[in-house]
Amino acid sequence: MIRFLALLALTLSGLAGASAQGSAQGLKPPSDLVTASLVAEPAAIRPGEPFTVGIRMVMRPDWHVYWRNPGDSGLPPEVTWALPAGFTAGALDWPAPHRIPVAHLMNFGYEGETVLLAQVTPPETLAPGRPVTLKAHLSYLVCERECVPGTADLRLTLPVAQAGTSTGTNPQTRALFAQSRAAVPVPAPWPVRYGATKDRLTLTVEAPALTPDGVKAVAFFPYAETAIENAAPQDVRIDAAGLHLGLVRGNAEEPAPPTLPGVLTFEETTADGPVRRAYALGEAPAIAAPAADAPAVAPALPAEEDSLTLWSAVGLAFLGGLVLNLMPCVFPVLSIKVLSLVRHSGESPGRVRLHGLAYTAGVLAAFLGLAGLLIGLKGAGAGIGWGFQLQSPVVVAALAYLLFGMGLSLSGVVHLGGGIAGLGDGLTRRSGLQGSFFTGVLATVVATPCTAPFMGSAVGFALTQEPAVGLAVFASLGLGLALPFLVLTAWPPALRALPRPGAWMDTLKGVLAFPIYATAAWLVWVLAQQVGPPGLLAALLGLVLVGFAAWAWERSHGARPAWTWVARGMALVSLAGLAVLTLGLSQDRAAAVARQDGTEAFSQARLDTLVAEGRPVFVNMTAAWCISCQVNERTTLGSQAVREAFSARGVTYLKGDWTNQNPEITAFLARHGRSGVPLYLLYGGKGTPVVLPQILTAGTVLDALAALPAVPRSAALAPAER
Repeated sequence: MIRFLALLALTLSGLAGASAQGSAQGLKPPSDLVTASLVAEPAAIRPGEPFTVGIRMVMRPDWHVYWRNPGDSGLPPEVTWALPAGFTAGALDWPAPHRIPVAHLMNFGYEGETVLLAQVTPPETLAPGRPVTLKAHLSYLVCERECVPGTADLRLTLPVAQAGTSTGTNPQTRALFAQSRAAVPVPAPWPVRYGATKDRLTLTVEAPALTPDGVKAVAFFPYAETAIENAAPQDVRIDAAGLHLGLVRGNAEEPAPPTLPGVLTFEETTADGPVRRAYALGEAPAIAAPAADAPAVAPALPAEEDSLTLWSAVGLAFLGGLVLNLMPCVFPVLSIKVLSLVRHSGESPGRVRLHGLAYTAGVLAAFLGLAGLLIGLKGAGAGIGWGFQLQSPVVVAALAYLLFGMGLSLSGVVHLGGGIAGLGDGLTRRSGLQGSFFTGVLATVVATPCTAPFMGSAVGFALTQEPAVGLAVFASLGLGLALPFLVLTAWPPALRALPRPGAWMDTLKGVLAFPIYATAAWLVWVLAQQVGPPGLLAALLGLVLVGFAAWAWERSHGARPAWTWVARGMALVSLAGLAVLTLGLSQDRAAAVARQDGTEAFSQARLDTLVAEGRPVFVNMTAAWCISCQVNERTTLGSQAVREAFSARGVTYLKGDWTNQNPEITAFLARHGRSGVPLYLLYGGKGTPVVLPQILTAGTVLDALAALPAVPRSAALAPAER
């Protein structure tokens, strides 16, 4: 909270200074404060061989950007890659930062110039002779006394050489990459001991070769943002046992962490003058790739992500769309589709086939529209993923009201035109094809909270490619969702088996209203997770206004002209009030998820600490609006057998809540090739985590846990039991 308020004050002061004093202060746009570029180490790249690229940032004098842990205020730079098909990018290598005091705060970051390194791996099938273009979107916060947010779209075109040929390094960037790689911390070569009291932390580096006269400017930078009081003095003592560093704890009320991963820096006097050293303590950072003409190892990635091509992604998306028809979030819309098909069963086979094509067109249009919006927003630097619209309380509330109104129509409370297949069916009474089209649109919108098997990898791949490739993958996903209904309308035996319309349809309509009401109730529950009790009250009042508007509109039919206008006016006033209530919804729920049922709120710093200790960790990326996530948590992850297995093997359960926007979770998903939830990872201590399926069973989780060693009961107690 302190860091947020400090950042808010600095940012507002920068924006205010820019607008109120303008040229008097000489405050320039961010592009004049930071010059960013994308550079590569090799002169050319080769198929299948990793190479190193760098995000180079040159700051104006007295301005700075931030490290991965920005300190008391600020935000670290974020990089979103847009690479050619088959390319993968590894994690960023962060150079060692400097302490940057601002008023009473202490920030961690870079002044002058810095380069963030990353390893990129091209596919084995890359064709030589044809240049490739790498793209990256950089977002950053640059500060002096004021803070100014900025973005930059970077691109770099590289030639492709034949496999096995020597390419060498680019002479124009050779010195830059050598200097940048030297600034990246290396694992400490000495043993490190750690101690804690109520108010202080102690780091002891057993390096007897260090002497008080030969070492100065010692500083420690923790990976966790709240581990220490950043602005407090760091007490340094060097003796025959090594280097001792005393730190002030960040929050004395919380239990002391068992280790303190971070970066230790100091200046050491050598025969050639002072040299700055940087060592990673408690966690080995990602090591940048060597030069392109030296052997290198590709980053460890899940096999599914590493082998995806355009055609395999299209195939996975199609299968995911087919399975999506069976997911719980689509069930209510299935009832609408069934009723639509029965309603049109008395028409000619050609006419029914047109309804199938119209429904398919609606699904494809909605998928391509959502995908285009998502790709455009991500290209503009937004940290969002699939299902992003449901992170907006306004969208969730509007969808709940729409479905509630449709349920009232099915129940006979209000008649919207002559259509039942969807609200769009009332747009025209001449053909009814618009109704089938908008049923497809609605099916897509309601399906977005679910992630079917095969779908996560395909969507993650689509959002890292060129827009045309991404849209092709999403179109395949939509075709898979629409195909069963399309085949049903085009298959003559199925058409002959359909019953003819009759009076029984009124009863069926009333029955099918209840799945719609259930979906509206679920959406209101999602809204409660986003906006808290005050927003929930507003949402419930909105349902009352929807019901009143439907009742008033229905009363206007057949009434005297004067009463018709009064009733319709009351309905319109109710809808206007509904709009005001909906637009006033805000996300006032605390973003952090409290520990409950043996889980901990996810943070990258906490995960880094646990992995550095070699402890097993289960990561659950979820959201309240993700029905697949909720089903998995209640039927599998919450089962007694799975919880006992977690405890028996000392597994720490980290839960990331993506109900509202969370840039840290968005970045974590992107690093694992995903753009939406659910995502389940099991870290067995060291090494690459196991990626579990998106639809879990107790057997799947227990089999994965069986590979972990059991631990003594005293060490396996959940935090709540200790």
